[in-house]
Amino acid sequence: MPAYEFSVSVRTRYIAEQSDPDRSHFVFAYTITIRNTGTVTAQLISRHWIIVDANNRVEEVRGLGVVGHQPLLKPGEHFEYTSGTALTTPQGSMTGNYFCVAEDGERFEVKIPEFILSLPRTLH
Repeated sequence: MPAYEFSVSVRTRYIAEQSDPDRSHFVFAYTITIRNTGTVTAQLISRHWIIVDANNRVEEVRGLGVVGHQPLLKPGEHFEYTSGTALTTPQGSMTGNYFCVAEDGERFEVKIPEFILSLPRTLH
């Protein structure tokens, strides 16, 4: 088992009540679970997101922590949070990295797997 490893899982949903498709405003929420799957206690320090809409417009977001937190996770512990983003198209994707520091001072990056933001399928 690697010493420095977090796993990331994501659930997404479209927020219809905050969206306005007639004005090209589509709001999505995403819930992320970060689990320390390594063997060393480590802290999530910052994030870097790459958000791409269906027109290939790219927005990059960098910042400290996640939703105001810099969770310190012992091996096996997890942290879950929900955040959101708005797109000008009904589909898009997000990917990125978390930057972490282990209690022994080792720095490492955690890849956030790409996930799709999309309106729910409608049946006619």
